[in-house]
Amino acid sequence: MIKAPVLPACLDQLPEFPFTRLALLLGGPPTPDCLNMAIGEPQNPAPAIVAEQLAANGHLWNKYPPGNGTPDFRKAVAGWLGRRYGLPAGLIDPDKAILPLAGTREGLYLIAQTVCGQRQGAKPYVLMPNPFYQVYGGAAVMGGGEMVFVPGARSPSDQPDYSALPPEVLERTALAFLCSPANPQGNVADLALLERSIRAARHYGFVLASDECYSEIWDKAPPVGALAACAALGEGLDNVLVFNSLSKRSSVPGLRSGFIAGDERLIAAFTRVRAHGGPTTPMPILATATALWNDEAHVGPTRDLYRAKLDVAERLLKGRFGFARPEGGFFLWLNVGDGEAAAKRLWDEGKIRVLPGAYLATADAAGDNPGQPFIRVALVHDLATTETALTILSQILGG
Repeated sequence: MIKAPVLPACLDQLPEFPFTRLALLLGGPPTPDCLNMAIGEPQNPAPAIVAEQLAANGHLWNKYPPGNGTPDFRKAVAGWLGRRYGLPAGLIDPDKAILPLAGTREGLYLIAQTVCGQRQGAKPYVLMPNPFYQVYGGAAVMGGGEMVFVPGARSPSDQPDYSALPPEVLERTALAFLCSPANPQGNVADLALLERSIRAARHYGFVLASDECYSEIWDKAPPVGALAACAALGEGLDNVLVFNSLSKRSSVPGLRSGFIAGDERLIAAFTRVRAHGGPTTPMPILATATALWNDEAHVGPTRDLYRAKLDVAERLLKGRFGFARPEGGFFLWLNVGDGEAAAKRLWDEGKIRVLPGAYLATADAAGDNPGQPFIRVALVHDLATTETALTILSQILGG
């Protein structure tokens, strides 16, 4: 008789991954002939730098990469952070405050393994927005924490203000995820909100994890970041970590290259945890990433292309579906009444794949899911394809 292994009960608490649910709803994975606007996967051509650097550093594929990357990579990231956010010299030590990541998802997941521990005999709280990136929930559950969903300060489409939570919640909090620009709504946390969040993290002793992977896709003004808020407060980087990647900024989601930066004590602890099972970034990819972080010339045209797609979306959808031009990122968050029904209809009638908003959120105590009326539409294709898809979407859904 074969005795099956006992799986941990926490697996039942994992949020179902959105694209697994979408495949079930639509009867299978994307087809080659569909217009896939469900996933935030930039379809722009990769910058020429990528092929050049991978070819020039091909001889390094036979080297095990160091977990902390290369000095050149860390220096490039520190330089970019300094230029992008106007940070004072010396705030970021490249050798102690920066690590490469295999995309931000790895870091966002492993940080919960690093900082979540028993507090006052109970599971620590992990704060996150609602709607949220599902990795936050998976990180909390598998890190031994308890998910606490915090709606926006003024509406579900706004950024949450963790500093306004009751002290008894914050005292039990180990980790708080903040995403700016937000996925899926595209709203941006302002400097005052970031400063309040950092002060709360330091007062109550939790970690603020700022997910900034959409920071370079912005419409009118560059979003402020958590490190800029640290600089404004003038008290160092304590309790703060930021996560960013090249996937959106440089249109290279397949490169799987990002970074974590911030509090040196937390970086050291994260390094110890990842040494036991986290991936390291291959040397040719580190070299390519170094060149990309050092180059801004390719970023402006990419940003302009997303702005042009937002122009198309505004022309076709303004005044319908609660359309609001996002401050950052490349998603539309459209109120269609019933996100699942709309996604199914768009697939059946137009071969357009979008993500129901309910798959990115969880129901509150009253049973209301703030994402239920919405669909998320990723503007990741070329301009002509985007216009075609949005035209079909508007015709099918009416509004």
